[in-house]
Amino acid sequence: MPATLADILADQEITDPTPIQTATLPDSLAGRDVLGRGRTGSGKTLAFLLPMVARLVASPRAARRNAPRALILAPTRELVVQIHAVLQPLAAATGLSTMTIFGGVGQNPQVAALRRGTDIVVATPGRLEDLIKQGCATLADIEVTVLDEADHMADLGFLPSVKRILDLTPSTGQRMLFSATLDKAIDTIVARYLHNARTHQADSAQSPVSTMIHHVLHVDRSMRVPVLVELTSAPGRTIVFTRTKHGARTLARQLNHEGVPAVDLHGNLSQNARTRNLDAFHSGKASTLVATDIAARGIHVDDVALVVHADPPVEHKAYLHRSGRTARAGNDGTVITLMTDEQVRDVRALTKAAGITPVTTRIDRQRHPKVAELAPGERVLVPGGYADAYVPEEQGSRTRNGGSGRRQSAGARAQAKVHPGGAKASGGRGQSKTHSAGFNTDNGLPRTSGGRGTSGGSPGKSSGARGSGGSRGGAPAPRSASGVRKVGPSGNAVRPHSAASFSARRSG
Repeated sequence: MPATLADILADQEITDPTPIQTATLPDSLAGRDVLGRGRTGSGKTLAFLLPMVARLVASPRAARRNAPRALILAPTRELVVQIHAVLQPLAAATGLSTMTIFGGVGQNPQVAALRRGTDIVVATPGRLEDLIKQGCATLADIEVTVLDEADHMADLGFLPSVKRILDLTPSTGQRMLFSATLDKAIDTIVARYLHNARTHQADSAQSPVSTMIHHVLHVDRSMRVPVLVELTSAPGRTIVFTRTKHGARTLARQLNHEGVPAVDLHGNLSQNARTRNLDAFHSGKASTLVATDIAARGIHVDDVALVVHADPPVEHKAYLHRSGRTARAGNDGTVITLMTDEQVRDVRALTKAAGITPVTTRIDRQRHPKVAELAPGERVLVPGGYADAYVPEEQGSRTRNGGSGRRQSAGARAQAKVHPGGAKASGGRGQSKTHSAGFNTDNGLPRTSGGRGTSGGSPGKSSGARGSGGSRGGAPAPRSASGVRKVGPSGNAVRPHSAASFSARRSG
């Protein structure tokens, strides 16, 4: 390893290589093509960035206009951003220029960066191919090509685009392919584009992290959201996975309503909204991220204490990638799957295919001892949750807020008040529909039909600005001077949020 790069790693307290780095670096630093397989969170990013930077520094060539010298392909915008964040200190110390290319944002800044000349490009296939077709980029000077999360590329249907891009790179350049799993789709890429590749598998494709414990909580549908509130209001960061974009958006809104600061992440969000929500989660302003499988890879936060499968995934690879968001960087982690009666067979098949044997517990109430054991600590609920969970795309204009399905002006949002004892104003016309009987039988989420709670005044109007009214019907819960409600794990709470009180508050 070049001394400059080793010093940069030492400054980050990285002194010992991970198994995948130990296995691949001798070959990749020597310039050979490499096929590496390692589980998510195993250190694959540095395994390909270090030899790439070392090779470019040793090369006398300079980047030409529109012609980068190295290319990293990744399946999602989030993973592109993560890779680039790891790359930046290495590039800065060695004088290399870098940039990202992905869709969902304007292309003009990307085109301008290419014109200036860039050493390393980290890109998603779709936008990169668009720029190539427009004549804004050429891959004729590529010395090193990396395909990261190749199996996820295949799952998302990107391989045809990936092949067209690889066809444009010089066959004499070094190529490295890294993946969490290896299958027939990956074999096709290897046979066509890698030459005398050295294959390294750092661990079993199914092996779970030794510091990760797996549990299944068998719940009735009516207890699904209350148990999620109990889990996510515990100390520490939590990622909750749902199967659909609508489910992620709805669940994030419900957690905020119950006092859990939460943001959502899914494909319907704009790039600005994605970045804003991820920043809130990284900074700790929002303690819970509710996401679809878009976050199963590329979300790197070392201290995620808990991963919850609110909706069990369809296949075991998704389970392993989701679960890999915790127990990173040597930390412990807990993975919990919520299972309803009709999901028993599917969850058993899923965990068997994933190679794990979880502990299954029947949960019949929100404050069950097992829930407190898996997510220990004092429960903290903040009235209204994360205040900026639904920030308008443009301040001061009425707009649809980050995919939340609710319209309100920036002024109305600033005046919104939430009383835990009653209904929450949704930025609408002073009414919020609630139901005191429980949850929708389709998805375990609160019904939006039935009893009607009027917010702040007569139907169709709010007292003051639209969406600003306090709730009618139920006094707010006692709170501290800071406005934070605390619920102790022993049950001696200022306002215990049991299943009964949960339902009562919704009908308040």
